[in-house]
Amino acid sequence: MTDKITVALAQLDLVVGDVAGNTQKILDNAARARDDMRADLIVFPELSICGYPPEDLLFHSGLRRRVENAMETIRDSVREIAVLVGFPDYQDDDIFNACVVFRDGEVLAHYHKHLLPNYSVFDEERYFTAGKEASVFTLNGVRVGINICEDVWGSAPTNASRAAGAEVLVVINGSPYETDSQLHREDVVRKRVLEIGIPAVYLNMVGGQDELVFDGGSFAMDRSGEVVFRAAAFREEVYYVQLAADGAGVAPQAGEVAPLLPQDQSVYEALVCGTRDYVGKHGFPGVVLGLSGGVDSALILAIACDALGADRVRAVMMPFRYTSTMSQEDAAKQARIQKVRYDVIPIEPMYEATLQQLATVFESRDIDVTEENIQARCRGLLLMAISNKTGRMLLTTGNKSEMAVGYATLYGDMAGGFAPIKDCSKSLVYKLARYRNSISKVIPERVISRPPSAELRPHQKDSDSLPDYDILDPILEAFIEEDLSVKEIVERGFDRDVVIRVLEMVKRSEYKRRQAPPGIRISRRAFGRDWRYPITSRYTFPE
Repeated sequence: MTDKITVALAQLDLVVGDVAGNTQKILDNAARARDDMRADLIVFPELSICGYPPEDLLFHSGLRRRVENAMETIRDSVREIAVLVGFPDYQDDDIFNACVVFRDGEVLAHYHKHLLPNYSVFDEERYFTAGKEASVFTLNGVRVGINICEDVWGSAPTNASRAAGAEVLVVINGSPYETDSQLHREDVVRKRVLEIGIPAVYLNMVGGQDELVFDGGSFAMDRSGEVVFRAAAFREEVYYVQLAADGAGVAPQAGEVAPLLPQDQSVYEALVCGTRDYVGKHGFPGVVLGLSGGVDSALILAIACDALGADRVRAVMMPFRYTSTMSQEDAAKQARIQKVRYDVIPIEPMYEATLQQLATVFESRDIDVTEENIQARCRGLLLMAISNKTGRMLLTTGNKSEMAVGYATLYGDMAGGFAPIKDCSKSLVYKLARYRNSISKVIPERVISRPPSAELRPHQKDSDSLPDYDILDPILEAFIEEDLSVKEIVERGFDRDVVIRVLEMVKRSEYKRRQAPPGIRISRRAFGRDWRYPITSRYTFPE
């Protein structure tokens, strides 16, 4: 006699704070898994009741009451299928990152997360108390152990599950996307599987939450470390894995193994997912953006159309005396290709009126970057007015290279509600533009091939103010993502004076970044949750 269980994996997009909505989604999908898949167990992601990460909402007494009521509803409502749900477990003055397994009104298992990540974007020690006990339950003769996310990144929790008799490990996760994250997860789980000699079933959530994007990629791995099932990335769906036990142990049955996405495609899909969810979860009817004829805004327009549909996207060209004919032609061409509403609003009258008002204050002072910034701020004012009047959210078009060195105008091109490519270097922007054009050509070729320029003065190029991006971007990556010193960066072949100049620009621009809109995190370290440099600092970069 072979013991078998069918495990449904609810790779869902849940909303932080929407306890009622998340609960209904859990109930609906539990019924679907029971009736359509004949599943014995359905598994939901980490903190699925309240959404992840809930941050300081966890301290609100109202959330505690809603969670407790929701857990009672699930326990009392779901029948003829076991359901594993992640939730914050309030016990006196402690909160645990927890999960519970219900079946027909009974509790089969209760588990508290052991390892609480407190690095990068994670801050769980602020909220949770660490669990200490393993939890194993039996279903159809199969002994199932439970871990939560970070638990599999260390050996102790998985070893404890095996010691408690687990024959298979189920791991629920809220693991955010970054480049190559799927490979890293599978490498870590493979290491644990080979250590304890039992298979694992790994469930991850999908969807955007502020700066984070969760990419799914749920999988099952046999005891030899081979992935025998992998769910599609960035796709909300309920999948299933069959587990069979015999004399040799438990084995997940082979199923569809979705291919790993090439890096440019995975980043692009993360940006589309994050933009769609940020706009949708906030209830905006659509977005507006400034379309300059440059590659950054061209990529943003493509992302917005792919995320929301052209009917929910509005583009505005705001030419000035320095705006080239090429830029105006290319912006109009892309708007036609993408079939978005396109407005042209010259800023010359606003600019001249502003200078006239400031004439007395500026008297006897030379023209400098101030006049360039006024151009950007005129554009920001127009875009914010359109946003206010139409209810559409303003997308900003700045990239990570610009945000790093302050090559952006506060209250100008930095004004807006969301910055989709905030964590994409200029070099990556070009790669993503070419990737998007490989699907269908929506960005005019010369937008990608021409030298980048802000077009705020005659014949301006980015290289007038910055090192070339093939020099700048590797320096920024070494400093921001790897925390390397000047000496270590120079040893990679870069000029010392250039390195110091770049790092000083990064330091001086911190005050701007603190006032920038949120944007999607796709790297190991983005400007946002995992970047906490002081604004006021006398630190210098001699070494």
